[in-house]
Amino acid sequence: MLMTVTFGRVNFGATREQPVRRLKATGSDPARSNKILGSRGNMEEMIPIFARQALIIIGFLAAATGDAAAPAAPGAPGAPGAPVKNTAVACLASGDGYLRAKLAGAVDANIDWPNSGTRCEGEFREKPPGVRLSFQRASGAKPNLLLVFGLTGVKEGLSAREVKTNLTVIVQGTSRIFGTLGDSRCTVDSLTQRPLAAEHTYRIEARGFCTQPAHAVRGKGDVLVSTFEFAGPVAYDAQKD
Repeated sequence: MLMTVTFGRVNFGATREQPVRRLKATGSDPARSNKILGSRGNMEEMIPIFARQALIIIGFLAAATGDAAAPAAPGAPGAPGAPVKNTAVACLASGDGYLRAKLAGAVDANIDWPNSGTRCEGEFREKPPGVRLSFQRASGAKPNLLLVFGLTGVKEGLSAREVKTNLTVIVQGTSRIFGTLGDSRCTVDSLTQRPLAAEHTYRIEARGFCTQPAHAVRGKGDVLVSTFEFAGPVAYDAQKD
């Protein structure tokens, strides 16, 4: 299940920039009190975050707005920053999933995550049409990063070149989130797909780069992902005719 999260002036399910809205006094209305006016630029199109990652962001919003809800107990399932158990975690059952990337700036890291211990997910997205994939380590990664790639125009089973790419970098367990302003800052040079055992599911392998950094959604800082390459699964079974 996908969730749409508003963080600052950014809607993680939107395809267009979100206008500034000045809020009147909301009284005790919790739905409106969770809307925060950000201090930084808009994102024309950000990548929706999978439900479990969205829970992390919701936790940050609750803390920032003084939400009276009781926080989740440390280590509880779904708690912000709670470590993911690494029992039998693997990106692909075939053993050939991975993520490699070079990050510099507010987050400095040379990522080389093998199949074992890497959690990855992928699915079709409707707006704009394409796919999205997410990668994170099951445990022990420092910094504890979640990378989400949105690939515009990718179709089931077809190879592609020069694919526009939207990128989000989340430092889990903190409020630090960085995102590109749409899909014009990063590009996938080449992309191939190979069918997997499950129907309408493919192993996608891609290689690309970013020419401009991802900006902090809240606060200051930028992260440049100069190069990246990955292989992970994408399920097209949610695709609408």
